Amino acid sequence: MPLSTNNMNPLKDKIKDAYGHLKSSQGYINPMQTPKILKAVVSVGVGSFKDKKKVELAIDRISKITGQKPVVRGAKQSVAAFKVREGDPVGLQVTLRGKRMFDFLDKLVNVSLPRTKDFRGISIKSIDDMGNYTLGIKEHSIFPETADEELKDIFGLAITVVTTARTKPETEAFLKYLGFPFKKIEEDKKKK
Repeated sequence: MPLSTNNMNPLKDKIKDAYGHLKSSQGYINPMQTPKILKAVVSVGVGSFKDKKKVELAIDRISKITGQKPVVRGAKQSVAAFKVREGDPVGLQVTLRGKRMFDFLDKLVNVSLPRTKDFRGISIKSIDDMGNYTLGIKEHSIFPETADEELKDIFGLAITVVTTARTKPETEAFLKYLGFPFKKIEEDKKKK
């Protein structure tokens, strides 16, 4: 049975159509000027986890959420005040590209963020000068892969979306077009 061509990710389809939508507002002359998403980086700090089982649990949950095993990042130097020795695990990191990245971002925007308690949108202030967007999530349990009985150890994570956009307004327009749910309050303050 031949594969259908309709199995594309809707987020990836929107990126292909972004030039037509953004060329008038951003002044694009060439479709190659349209921003693209290069990668999504998911990171978790595990320095406060005293038990190795909690670190392994975090590795398992991040693997389920992203579909890729995270890399364990060790401490670069010993710090006696924090009781950290060189090489102790202090973080987990996953870099997603290609199909996994688009699937993850589509799930994040359309499923996970709306599941957040009292969700009113994400902050637009997290766009840096290089055109990247970083989002902090307090509870990993907003992702559908984490079962309800596993909610005893909740941890936060950070997601960085790396784009080829050159300025903050360009990144903002691009991510809004892709469907990232930014807060409405901040838009009203900018108009005033």
